[in-house]
Amino acid sequence: MPVYAAYGSNMDPKQMAEWAPHSPMRGTGWLPGWRLTFGGEDVSWEGALATIVEDADEQVFVVLYDVPEWDEASLDRWTGTDLGLYRKLRLRVATLEGDVLAWSYVLDSYEGGLPSARYIGILAEAAEKAGAPDDYVAWLRTRPCKKLGD
Repeated sequence: MPVYAAYGSNMDPKQMAEWAPHSPMRGTGWLPGWRLTFGGEDVSWEGALATIVEDADEQVFVVLYDVPEWDEASLDRWTGTDLGLYRKLRLRVATLEGDVLAWSYVLDSYEGGLPSARYIGILAEAAEKAGAPDDYVAWLRTRPCKKLGD
């Protein structure tokens, strides 16, 4: 079964169930050598979108889901891969049980720009619901962002 590594709003199992109802949460892990950042401000009406970039000194918390192909197609549509917004990348995720090979979505745009305060809140709440460490959730909540009307 293909494994999906969610680092954005899909960390929230309730949201994930809307787009991929047959994809149970498998666990959590970390993407060592990757950094959570934002980009694509020019393609989003609300601000920059979450993505990951390689960075040897960082790591990103992820939630793993077992995703059958029919749910994968639904996720692809929702994420905008058919529009060229995101592309898939295969990554190695470190878990307590060992490394897992998974795929994730990476924004097909330049890094930069600020996400909206609302979007940061969604990401932080999703991470919290998924069981991310408190310091990671706090770090998300203090990210620079656009205030309403910026």
